[in-house]
Amino acid sequence: MTKRRINKLKLVFTATLFGLFTVLLYQFGLFVMVLWLSVKNPSTTAFMDAARTRLHAVDPNAELDFEWVPYAQISTHLKRAVIASEDANFLQHNGVEWDAIRQAWEYNRRQSTKGSTRRRGGSTITQQLAKNLFLSGSRSYWRKAQELALAYMIELVMPKQRILELYLNVAQWGEYTFGAQRAARKYFNVDAAKLGPAQAARLAVMLPNPAYYEKNRNTRYLQSRTNTIQQRMRLVAAPE
Repeated sequence: MTKRRINKLKLVFTATLFGLFTVLLYQFGLFVMVLWLSVKNPSTTAFMDAARTRLHAVDPNAELDFEWVPYAQISTHLKRAVIASEDANFLQHNGVEWDAIRQAWEYNRRQSTKGSTRRRGGSTITQQLAKNLFLSGSRSYWRKAQELALAYMIELVMPKQRILELYLNVAQWGEYTFGAQRAARKYFNVDAAKLGPAQAARLAVMLPNPAYYEKNRNTRYLQSRTNTIQQRMRLVAAPE
């Protein structure tokens, strides 16, 4: 082996080690942030920052519609509705449901083959929280892998109640509306604590596409899905 070849291999090895070290350092930084969020409430998230950027392009002085409320001040109906709609096995899984991911992947592949743009997600509430807090709405294998890693970190250091408290407070319920409190005030003119079963079910159904349902509040699907979720709410429990 020539000296030139050896030097080239050394450079590749060094670059690989440096890349690995950078990735590990980045993951450690994220883990520290997850630890911090286990006891401290966030003032913003990655999704909020993106929405704020869009909002300031229209009005530099405008602010997002966001207000934090403690877990005890969020209606149990909403907690159950979100679990029933988004993640029925929330209390049992460890952050990721691989069967749901596989089923969603197979469904999306079939839809793509048909030329359809319809897609189905397999994310748990924990994964959605990870995405909302730290990532973006883009679709890529790297983002999905990071979402999975963060979901395991979150489940490792946070109880289910804290995970749901964070999710309900940072979830997006309109283009510039975040959190259960402001959503309850915006759509029903009540506090999050006062949401009834039907109101809670409707908010839960809006979560996958909040900007759309903010402008289309009476679609046939929204009404039908709301009725379904209201019936399912009796079958799930919320962490207390």
